[in-house]
Amino acid sequence: MDTETLHLFAEVMRQRSFTSIAKARGVAPSSISRSISALEAEVGARLFQRTTRKIVPTEAGLLYYERINTVLEDLEVAGQLVSGASERPHGSLRITASNSFSESQLVPLMIEFNKLYPMLSLALLLCDGYTDLVEERIDVAIRVGSLDDSTYVARRLSVMTFYVVASPAYLQENGVPKKPEQISEHSCLVFPRSGFNVNWLFKQKQKIQEIAIQGKHVITQSGATKQCTLAGMGLSLLPDWLIKNEIEKGELITLFNDFEVTATDYESAVWMLYPSREYLPMKVKVFRDFLLAHYASQ
Repeated sequence: MDTETLHLFAEVMRQRSFTSIAKARGVAPSSISRSISALEAEVGARLFQRTTRKIVPTEAGLLYYERINTVLEDLEVAGQLVSGASERPHGSLRITASNSFSESQLVPLMIEFNKLYPMLSLALLLCDGYTDLVEERIDVAIRVGSLDDSTYVARRLSVMTFYVVASPAYLQENGVPKKPEQISEHSCLVFPRSGFNVNWLFKQKQKIQEIAIQGKHVITQSGATKQCTLAGMGLSLLPDWLIKNEIEKGELITLFNDFEVTATDYESAVWMLYPSREYLPMKVKVFRDFLLAHYASQ
């Protein structure tokens, strides 16, 4: 049996009339009678005594109504709870992002978001590798670089620009490279992460030049790469969102400003991902809109 049949039975119990129920539903009274007869056959008991003038519940019918009415009320409450989850933000919002992006960009935004929605519990999972959103019960993932998660809904938050940078102390000691080919004369910090080439690509006037970099230092985390660059250990290729403040303060110097430089491709961006568009909880909607509004204002 389905819940619709149970609702119909409960309605007959309250109104004691096939005709009035059939009229309200726009069906023939015989259709209501057949549904009740099918229910009686399924439960193995007569639930109503019928005459040409009235419908009277049997003892079994009264007992059955007492039991299923509680079930129907529980189902209604459960539906209201689930519906409420999609109408107002509450519960726990699980977010994942890389360590470096979280520290420099996402955590400050989460602090502001928490002020707007203090009833939400925020869970930030830091991960520099791949995370399965569904398996880890992630609501929102922030990823930087190229995008390959075609099964997820993806919204681009911002384009991502890379810069070749070095500390003033390093350049004073080792000189300033003027052309991409001169990079081979310098120590570069290697970032061998998935999706990143060991070589750097320099683009100018639609012409792309691939340069093999030299370096004895290998670092697998962009935040640590920045710290080593600030310490004068070599040249590095880092995203704008990570080094903006250091560039403005003069702690890092950008090189090859006439070129577009990358180690991935020229479509790199900051992406927001979530598993599905259907039945999106309000907690995800408000966080999505918050991030989109923030980056649109930049």
